[in-house]
Amino acid sequence: MEDSDRGDDDAWEPPFIQPHRHDINKFGRYASPDQERARIDGHDIEDLAAAYGSPLFVASERRLRENVRRIRQAFENRYEGTVVHGWSYKTNYTSALCSILHQEGSWAEVVSRFEYEKARSLGVPGRRIIFNGPHKPRESLERAIAEEARLHVDHLDELSLIEAIGRDRGECVPVTLRLNFNTGYTDPWTRFGFNLESGQAHEAAARVRRSRHLRLTGLHSHIGTFILEPRAYGEQARLMCRFLAEAEADGHTGIDTLDIGGGFPSMNALQGIYLPPEQAVPEVDDYAAEVCAALKEGLDGRPPPTLILESGRAVVDDAVSLIATVTGTKRLPDGRRAAILDAGINILFTALWYHHPVKLARPKTGEPEETVLYGPLCMNIDVVRQSVRLPPLVVGDRLVINPAGAYNNTQWMQFIEYRPPVILTHRDGGLSVIRDGEGLDDLCRHDHVPPHLAPPLD
Repeated sequence: MEDSDRGDDDAWEPPFIQPHRHDINKFGRYASPDQERARIDGHDIEDLAAAYGSPLFVASERRLRENVRRIRQAFENRYEGTVVHGWSYKTNYTSALCSILHQEGSWAEVVSRFEYEKARSLGVPGRRIIFNGPHKPRESLERAIAEEARLHVDHLDELSLIEAIGRDRGECVPVTLRLNFNTGYTDPWTRFGFNLESGQAHEAAARVRRSRHLRLTGLHSHIGTFILEPRAYGEQARLMCRFLAEAEADGHTGIDTLDIGGGFPSMNALQGIYLPPEQAVPEVDDYAAEVCAALKEGLDGRPPPTLILESGRAVVDDAVSLIATVTGTKRLPDGRRAAILDAGINILFTALWYHHPVKLARPKTGEPEETVLYGPLCMNIDVVRQSVRLPPLVVGDRLVINPAGAYNNTQWMQFIEYRPPVILTHRDGGLSVIRDGEGLDDLCRHDHVPPHLAPPLD
């Protein structure tokens, strides 16, 4: 047969050595949890890619609303006081997604001047903003105080600055102290806030108590991220209640909010965890049960303060998918197949920490093999999946990566490739572009070329 008559499917491949693998099931084949996903909220994957391009982020309004309602309801069903969900802007601050959550009643939890200003631009009043984070410039603090935002204090220098602003304004500024401590279940995050075990938290509370321009009204703690042990939150709540009782013992302090932060996991696959997410990730009800039981015991009959949750990942991660397209394939020296995608860690930064589930947009024939998925960057670290079992891929095949909604649209980079558009599937079946894809003008908008470096005219 002439080479010109040979079809792509019949292309000859030189022999290769593939190591024997032991992770097969009793039927002699690898277990393959990855299946096909042809649609997102009823919209065909191929049609979406044809209309909006690839790569493409697709957010689901329906799933986003369902997620935040489920999390809030889990706590409202068990807690006697008011429950507030503070949407963590750093997780995904795409304006349309923030607006959906604010429609659902979520406050804005922000950690920078930029995020504070964005929340205000989206119509969130200051009194529904939780201003967190280790760096708050004076002008931002002055605005937040004037607009009655909740200030979560990270360190003594910040406390002094707030006190000075209060003195200049002739006011007594309400503040929330961020605490850190060891629950015994997770590695303690000691970078943020005032440490409990060293006595720094008590020192900060005493500092507030002595000031005429500060008033302690809240306690906050964030014990980490992707916490898989609900008992860690129960211990967190007990320690915070103990500190609350000590702070209120002076007869003047009144704590009206307890903020337990975020850190609830999504149904993603954290690298280093053997079990699949369906087995490793507890239900949100498990977290709510631990927290609310500990609060009931720890408050010991006190009026329940407002309970604030700052969950981000658990709300948005599975509400956003990434459509990617195969642009090339190869056989690696160790025998594994590899595919190059048009999406890499420039827009899926969390691939460095998670084995993101990957599904085919269309069924394919052929025996599944261990496959490496590379991104398009000219960087050796640009690996979307180190290993995933997929049938033989060809140029043009579409893959759907989900969950992909947490931290990727905030940590993505203007590096080598343009950042793609984000579209939203509406509850009524409609579609909207909620963020345009980038072009050359976007990347060069802030560049300035001095006249003596300008290119010559044709």
